[in-house]
Amino acid sequence: MPKARARRLKVFQAQFGFHDTVLAVPSQAQALRVWGTRQNLFAEGQARPAQDPAAIDAALAHPGVLLKRPAGSDGPFKADSAALPRVPERRKRPADRTKLTAAEAALRRLEAARERQAAALRRRQEKLEAEIAKAQAAYDAARKAATAAVVAAREAYRKAGGEA
Repeated sequence: MPKARARRLKVFQAQFGFHDTVLAVPSQAQALRVWGTRQNLFAEGQARPAQDPAAIDAALAHPGVLLKRPAGSDGPFKADSAALPRVPERRKRPADRTKLTAAEAALRRLEAARERQAAALRRRQEKLEAEIAKAQAAYDAARKAATAAVVAAREAYRKAGGEA
């Protein structure tokens, strides 16, 4: 399995407030991330590739670490745990939820209306089923009586000499 090729480090420097900074990273974009800025300091001329051999050596000795020294001094660059204050990320404005909230409320109202309608229809259906059952019972009783009357009349007809 071939080894992954290490990216070549470049040394960049910039001044922030009262400090000169230097760091060794593979790209300008990564340097901007380490410096904690989204602003392109290279395009604005505030950051550039390092030229000082001592700064380059110090940065290459600590790749990816931000080194600093007082601005304008010739002292050595040193790693500082606090280095630069982190620039807070811009927070996105929360999305406008007004339309979504209104649509959800409209849906809840529609569902509630449908439930009320379904309950009213169930009550009507129960009344109709009760009415149908009552009508069926009345029919059954009337049919039973009518059938008994036909049977009795047929029997009387036969007794009187009629043929069935």
